[in-house]
Amino acid sequence: MPEMQYREALRLAMTEEMVRDDRVFLMGEEVAEYNGAYKVSQGMLDQFGPRRIIDTPISEEGFSGIGIGAAMVGLRPIVEFMTFSFSLVAFDQITNNAANLRYMSGGQFSCPIVFRGNSGMAGCLGATHSHRPEALFSHVPGLIVMMPATPSDAKGMLKSAIRCDDPVVFIEHENLLGDKGEVSADPDFLVPIGKADVKRTGSDVTLISYSRSLITSLKAAEVLAQDGISAEVIDLRTLRPLDLDTLIASVKKTHRAVIIEEDWPFCGIGAGVSDRLYRAVFDEFDAPIGRVFTKDAPVPYNRAMEAAMLPSVERIVAEVQKIVPR
Repeated sequence: MPEMQYREALRLAMTEEMVRDDRVFLMGEEVAEYNGAYKVSQGMLDQFGPRRIIDTPISEEGFSGIGIGAAMVGLRPIVEFMTFSFSLVAFDQITNNAANLRYMSGGQFSCPIVFRGNSGMAGCLGATHSHRPEALFSHVPGLIVMMPATPSDAKGMLKSAIRCDDPVVFIEHENLLGDKGEVSADPDFLVPIGKADVKRTGSDVTLISYSRSLITSLKAAEVLAQDGISAEVIDLRTLRPLDLDTLIASVKKTHRAVIIEEDWPFCGIGAGVSDRLYRAVFDEFDAPIGRVFTKDAPVPYNRAMEAAMLPSVERIVAEVQKIVPR
């Protein structure tokens, strides 16, 4: 399999799906003439032309609504937000319109649309450009929420999202765009929606994570192994719908779990996952579920202060050591 960057895997996914289906098009800020703010759509304007690679004004609510209307009449739009912090401007369109169309029309309309772009604390972007809104969107019935951590998953998950007949919120992490990995060249390579992935097997504790925090969790698992602790690492990949079965199977083996996320603790993804695990398999746990999350404060501009907020290998190891006997 060829090796490529995460951003190249995203571009390949969109390109393959646009070749496969002429109803698919891309719209967003600077996706065309500028080749994408992060060069994800580089070269796509030359290949597909301005009718399918469309630059929009800085009006997220407006072009999101246009995309939803296009999806209602049979097209399959990909709407790119330059950053998912800007998606909050379009929150009404995504949650009131896209998420509810199938239900409120009694099944007469579907909304096959993908809202995608960058999220996360990416370095000196300040509080208003560093939001991690996955918990907000995962709260809403009718939306699918996906967050790939590897180039391979970025391609396979985005292709599945584009082919889905329901609205998908597809969140990429800006700091992963340059990561490299092997990616299937198969134009029909798909990663199923709603299926988590066991990235590392283990027997003493289950580390549950997604997006960039998965990379940190895998590094922590290596450190724990040096201390004789075998950590199983699970990538959620899809946050809604949640693959509870994979989590339950792992917890029944390890009897301990730590959830790691790059988000605030209150009402976050980790809170929801821990609640569902406790309700499903409370008697399997030999210790309380641990959580490692971002400090509960606005994101500072200062690089060192921002780094101190993030889940780190040291914080994960310390949380595991609280619940795993030495």
